[in-house]
Amino acid sequence: MRWPRQLMSLLVVLALLAGPPVVLVLLVGPPVRGWPSTEQVRAWVQQPLTEQTLTAALTIGAWLLWLLLAYTVAVRALIRLRRTVGWLRRLPLPTPLQATASGMAGAAVFGVATNTVTIAPPQPSPPLTAGMPEDSDGVSPIHEDTAASDDGIHLAGGWLPDEVAEQVAAAAALVWLRRRRDYRPHQPDPNRREELNAAGLPPTVAAVQAALADAPAPSVAPEPSGSFAALVGVFPVGGVGVSGPGTLSIGRGLLITALLAGQHLRTPTLVTTRATLTSLLGGNAQALDRRLPQLNAVETIHDATRLVESAPSLRIVLLLEEECDGYNVRDLADMAAMAGGRAVVLGGWPAGPTWQAAPTGHLHDPSRPEEPGPRLCVLDQVAATDLLAVIVHPDPAPPTPATPHPPLPHVAPPKARLPRQATRGEPRSRPDASTRRLRLRVLGEPTLLVDGEPLTIRRSAALQILVFLAAAHPTGADTPQLTDAIWPGVPRRSLTGRLYTTLSELRTAIRDASGLHVIEHTDDRYRLNPAHLNVDLWQLQAAIHHAATAVTNTTAAWQTVVDAYPADLAAGRTWPWLDPIRETTRRHVIDACAALADAEPDPQRGLAVLQAGLRIDPYNADLHARARSALTAHGDHEAATELHDHYLRLLSHAGLDDNALDRLSNSPSSRTGASHE
Repeated sequence: MRWPRQLMSLLVVLALLAGPPVVLVLLVGPPVRGWPSTEQVRAWVQQPLTEQTLTAALTIGAWLLWLLLAYTVAVRALIRLRRTVGWLRRLPLPTPLQATASGMAGAAVFGVATNTVTIAPPQPSPPLTAGMPEDSDGVSPIHEDTAASDDGIHLAGGWLPDEVAEQVAAAAALVWLRRRRDYRPHQPDPNRREELNAAGLPPTVAAVQAALADAPAPSVAPEPSGSFAALVGVFPVGGVGVSGPGTLSIGRGLLITALLAGQHLRTPTLVTTRATLTSLLGGNAQALDRRLPQLNAVETIHDATRLVESAPSLRIVLLLEEECDGYNVRDLADMAAMAGGRAVVLGGWPAGPTWQAAPTGHLHDPSRPEEPGPRLCVLDQVAATDLLAVIVHPDPAPPTPATPHPPLPHVAPPKARLPRQATRGEPRSRPDASTRRLRLRVLGEPTLLVDGEPLTIRRSAALQILVFLAAAHPTGADTPQLTDAIWPGVPRRSLTGRLYTTLSELRTAIRDASGLHVIEHTDDRYRLNPAHLNVDLWQLQAAIHHAATAVTNTTAAWQTVVDAYPADLAAGRTWPWLDPIRETTRRHVIDACAALADAEPDPQRGLAVLQAGLRIDPYNADLHARARSALTAHGDHEAATELHDHYLRLLSHAGLDDNALDRLSNSPSSRTGASHE
């Protein structure tokens, strides 16, 4: 319970505010008794250090300290009051009809038990006035609506339907598969460890992934092509204008939704002008059309008309109202409708119906006030830009080796050995806590072992905290880092209590089972104690560091790296913060496999090492090219063809193109294999 602590804090603050003035007035008197006379000033100049002057100086200092304290308390109170007023302003109030319905329901429950009361369903929100201004920053305010019928995910920058959120998560997974496919192993070099890291995805994507991880999986997966057809079916055949405070937010959501659907259809799904893109995305709209195959960005409406007429397909045409002045958009809308698409004008459309757009994403047709309108995805510029990161294709030019990346967290494991563990047949007496050490296994299924037996951790967030501290921050993480990683997209102020409760239960469970304090808390940083805990990832990182700096016996050193990698980091877990560290760790091991294969004089053993690398990462195109070249050099053309076909099927099933092998056809490994043939 927090209220006793808050009450005690309030009493202490009041005592500090009221106590010093009372004491000063009673002991010394009021702070000001009038200005000093000329004789008093002359006497002070002649003899400044007297008992009276020292007392006056101390009194003035005490009053100044009290004024500083009062000023600090007043500022904090004003900040808290401002936040409360802002929260109250954003609090959605019930409409008169909803208030009446609530009152009728209460009367039915408490006063009229014998009568049946029929409550009419809530009516749609009243139409918004066309042309209402947006916020000063050009982004519509997104109010959270926690109704159970929303079927969507709230973000800091908008709202996504469940189907769109699932497409975002699928696109994010595709980003990591594409990175795995395109990575080329490096030769062992301690100066190039920084290049092995992969940048994480933006915060909005992480928030979507975390929200989906906590939500139950849908019973039936939606058809991607059907989702785009449903999006097109929202709008009337002849096109529609959208006006209101949520216009630009809905335009961004429509842009992202259409582009996500186009990834599955593999055809352009959106036609728009560069002026519209700039209005929606700001400076982030530059050169998007070259990196988005699903997008056709043109200069003018005339270009859009020619494009739709020459290549009819299922598309959405997105335009601004200002661009339609003096141009008949009806022909463009008719051509788009003939191909099964729709034209949407942001800001109103004099030649067709105009729907009102609420900041929450709800659309309202003024000609049908009795029918509730659909709700579309709404995003601000930051959220839309973040989501574009999982849609845009990387630049065609390969990254240069000099591109710096943040280094992988590394911690050297302590030299103390793991004590002998009790077997199942021996009594499980508690050993001395000073010589006892636990084992945390994070490669594969995360497990905390106490005397060789797994410890049950009830909270999934607690297990995630253990892995996070071991993999991402072995030297310690503060409260903001933990909350941002474990619960991305949720305000920190609402998570502090949840974090403390989770950590308290975790530390208590470990202490009761082993008598050890595994998680240290110093200077608001939480850290795993390496003196009490043995982590398999730390041992792997120590082996990687040793192999990268070894001068002799390098083959044995890199074999140790491969042997220390039983499975992916936290295999099967979908924590958003995990992907960059998991990919970096995997790349280190792939480097070890490639180095072993290059150094192996026996072709058969070299092929076995490459096959081991393919089991670690079956999507890597460079390893496949090396293995195919080794099979070809050995004369086993049938096995090489079978490996190639299997790899193409794997890429197709994952939604990746098969251009990787073409790009690597002239790689050094391929040319080496060809020379042996």
